[in-house]
Amino acid sequence: MENQPNNPLHGIKLEQIIRELVNHYGWTVLGEKINIRCFTHDPSVKSSLAFLRRTPWAREKVESLYLKYLRDTSKR
Repeated sequence: MENQPNNPLHGIKLEQIIRELVNHYGWTVLGEKINIRCFTHDPSVKSSLAFLRRTPWAREKVESLYLKYLRDTSKR
């Protein structure tokens, strides 16, 4: 496995990303920020993981929002 010291997502599981975003924004706001069905209709971590693991464009949006969240919270 390649070492990725400059990749802020290295070593972070998708489940952790989803849980942190839900804890910070809540499902409603998360669904507004990223309008995908697994966030807007009967959302759960399990259904979101299943969808995001097989949908690269959606996962990229979630990871991008997570990086923005990390930048915003580190400025405080």
